[in-house]
Amino acid sequence: MKNPFLSPRYRLSLPQSLLAAVLLSGGITLLALWCQPNSFRELLSGFLRQPLLIVLNALPIGLLILAAAALFRSVFFGAALVNLAAGALSIANRLKLEVRDEPVFPRDFALLKEVGSALESYDIRFPLPQIAAVVLVTAALLALGFLIGCEPFPAEKLRGWAGSLLGAAAALAALTGLILTLYASKDLYQSFQVRNAEYIPSVFNDLGFPYAFCHHFTTYLVDRPEGFSRAEAEGWETGDHPGQGKAVSVVMVMNEAFSDITDAPAFACSGANDPLPNLHALQEDPHALSGHVLVPGFAGGTANTEFDVLTGMQTNALSASTTSAMRVVNRDLDSLFRVFGNDGYETSFYHPGDNWFYNRENVYRWFGAEETRFVGDMENPEYKGRWVTDDYAAGLIEDAFEQAEGPLFHFTTTIQNHMSYTADKYGPDYAFPPTGISGLSAEVETLLSVYVEGLRDADAMLGRLWRYFDAREEPVVLVYWGDHLPYLGNDMLGYKQLGLDVAPGPEGQENLTAYKTPFVIWANAAAAEALDWENAAEALDLPETVSACFLGAAVLELTGRGGESPWFSFLNQLRRELPVVQKNVYQLAGGSLTGEPGPEQQDLLRKWRRWSYYKLQYKELP
Repeated sequence: MKNPFLSPRYRLSLPQSLLAAVLLSGGITLLALWCQPNSFRELLSGFLRQPLLIVLNALPIGLLILAAAALFRSVFFGAALVNLAAGALSIANRLKLEVRDEPVFPRDFALLKEVGSALESYDIRFPLPQIAAVVLVTAALLALGFLIGCEPFPAEKLRGWAGSLLGAAAALAALTGLILTLYASKDLYQSFQVRNAEYIPSVFNDLGFPYAFCHHFTTYLVDRPEGFSRAEAEGWETGDHPGQGKAVSVVMVMNEAFSDITDAPAFACSGANDPLPNLHALQEDPHALSGHVLVPGFAGGTANTEFDVLTGMQTNALSASTTSAMRVVNRDLDSLFRVFGNDGYETSFYHPGDNWFYNRENVYRWFGAEETRFVGDMENPEYKGRWVTDDYAAGLIEDAFEQAEGPLFHFTTTIQNHMSYTADKYGPDYAFPPTGISGLSAEVETLLSVYVEGLRDADAMLGRLWRYFDAREEPVVLVYWGDHLPYLGNDMLGYKQLGLDVAPGPEGQENLTAYKTPFVIWANAAAAEALDWENAAEALDLPETVSACFLGAAVLELTGRGGESPWFSFLNQLRRELPVVQKNVYQLAGGSLTGEPGPEQQDLLRKWRRWSYYKLQYKELP
């Protein structure tokens, strides 16, 4: 005798089942969106203005319902499972946004083992109404599944498990194909209007969590290097010997869009009209090393340069596709903060911008910075136009140094000279000194005059810090460089009118000039004496141009920490062989360029890639 509770009283035909799946996918999508922390009414209003978002959010849920319905032979049982999964994921996204200001990404599935520790680390307030709604709807769908079944497939061969598996596979295959094509489309993703395209949580809220989540299956990738062995990489992680370095404070400043393009002949800058008098003076100082650092990107990618300098990994080598280095970080990593911190230094990171930008709030915690300060933490920040001034940032650095009770490792990323370089950047009545260059178009004259005004302020910041630390009795090393070249119009317009060839070039034929920004490493008198400057600088073997990923390791060696970390020690070894690595272009120690390093150098590169992958994916720090 059949169990009446397992025998549905009514069965839906195939068309009715499909219609039910469509309606249920819409309802479950709405419930998942309602679980988010943003205004549900504002979200729906935005969807009505951009109706394609309705389809993009509901489609993955609908296909999952079809897959589960084929397996369970009930659209309601399938919908119950999908509702529970979608609701749980949506609530997890809400919690992550509330405690870490970061949404749930597909890559977070690899971190499920860390959920327990995360629950202990944060004061989590569970959204009980949303949890109750998901549970109740799931229960209601299960009850409907017992009451209402589905007619079997019309084709007799598809009525068994083979048909169920085939139906589920077809739905999942369709979803996978869409994720790899439609949902992966960057152009489509960026075509929708959002309130703040740079703020990832806001983008997730405005576009809808299901769509944004599916889009990020194909973003922020880290490729597994060929021949990678976790056991082999673990063996490289032995030999830490902290405490070898000199007790010299290190202050690193990465200045927004800082460059020396005004040294180009077109500017004819000298004397009183030189925008970079402090940089040029420091370059001649006997206690300074200077040259150019090769950054990962052109006219953007500030955080990628931070990542390269601080970790010794390289953004451009993480994935064959374009990626954001800060967005692939989701665990504690070795960095300069940890090396100096292990030597008893106070460590801090300041950025007069928003803490969510590039996910810095979380990333610098994973880097090991003891203190982080963003614009929301700063008292009475001073603005020049939209951005906090470099002069104000210099004052914060001086305060941090004076408040430190011992040696300090400090890193600041400035923001004042951030694009765009429009005539109203510093207010409608601000008068910019003319460039003095004849033959420029009106557009380029504006771009350059506005940019160079910010460049003057950046150089003034360098001069202020130079004079401040020069007057200190405590030993200090100051490191100052730019994150990338400025954007000066479409199709390199500004550079072309200056007669500068900085077009990045095609893959494998990169124009290295497009990635060069100036750097200077300077020691005050006390630091020069403590480090035995002449011998330390000579032993460093630092060439005129070096990739950003080697700059931090060079600073460690300069301060006597070359042997403290096996990772950074290896980077200094690699730097001496290949001081410049830019995708598939390499500069040898002698200065010549090549696309095919020698066998020993290729072995070092492979080790570097594999070791980086191990650190990003597997290494556990105490």
